[in-house]
Amino acid sequence: MSSSTETLPASHPPVDAGSGKCPVTGQEYEFIPPQEGDIRSVCPAINAMANHGYIPRDGKNISPWQMIHGLKACYGLSSPLAIFLTTGGWVLLRKYLPVRINLFELGAHGRVEHDASVVHEDCPPDQKDAPIKVHPELVNAFATHVVQSAAIKVGRGVETMAETAVVVTGDDIVQTRLRREKLSPPLDPLHAEIARGEMAIILGVWEQTVEGRKGVPLPWMRRWLGEERLPDGWKPDHVQGLLDVVKRSTAMRNEMNRIREEEAKNAKDR
Repeated sequence: MSSSTETLPASHPPVDAGSGKCPVTGQEYEFIPPQEGDIRSVCPAINAMANHGYIPRDGKNISPWQMIHGLKACYGLSSPLAIFLTTGGWVLLRKYLPVRINLFELGAHGRVEHDASVVHEDCPPDQKDAPIKVHPELVNAFATHVVQSAAIKVGRGVETMAETAVVVTGDDIVQTRLRREKLSPPLDPLHAEIARGEMAIILGVWEQTVEGRKGVPLPWMRRWLGEERLPDGWKPDHVQGLLDVVKRSTAMRNEMNRIREEEAKNAKDR
C-alpha cells in the first residue's frame, strides 16, 4: 500500500528496495516514487526517506536502527533527536525496540498518528488506521494561506507574490495548526505536541533566508508535503538538535495558546 503509487516504464531496471541507489543513474538517494506493493505511512517525512532510499524503499521490515540512521542521513538530525523520535515511535506503537515495522503501522490511530493533519483527512470513527492519501486540495490550501500571510506582511497583493519568493515560518505553522485543529476533534496534549514537533523539526532542518525573511522555501514544503520528495540537490548542511526543536515547538504552543485565549476573550466580550 502506498500514498501515491506510480508505475515505472516496463524498460526500467528493477528497483532494489534495500538500496539507496537509482538503478538507472547509479546515484544514491535519488527520488523513486513508490511502486506497486510498496508500503507508505501517514508521515511525509518518513515517506520521503523511503522514496529516496534512506530506509528500505518498499517500506517493509524496517528496524529501529535503520530508522535512526535514516533520520540522521536524510535530515541531519542529531543522534539524541533521532533516537528520541524512533524510541518514542516504537513505544507508542507498543513495539519492543528490536522489532521491525512496516510503514503502514505508523497510521494506527491515536498512537503516533493524530487527527488535524496538514495534508490528510482525519481517521474515520469506524476505522483503526488513518488514511494515508495526500489530498492536493489541503496542500494547496496550506500554500495559499502561507502566500496570503506573506503578502500581508510586506503590503503587497497576493497576485504579485510568487511562491518562489515566499518562506514558511513558525507563524505560518501556528496558523495552520489552529486552522486544522478547529476542523477536527480536540487533540490530547501528547498528539498536539507531536503535531507541532514534526513541523518544528523541518523548520529547523530547512530554514533559509529568502528576500530577507527566514523560513523554509514554500516550494520545498509544497513538494515535501504533496509529493513526499526532498528538494532537488539538497543535502543536510547542519546537525538539527533536540533542544532547537523543543524551543521551536514551545514557541508555537505558547503562541497558539495566546491566540486561543484572545479569541475566547473577544467572543465573551461580544
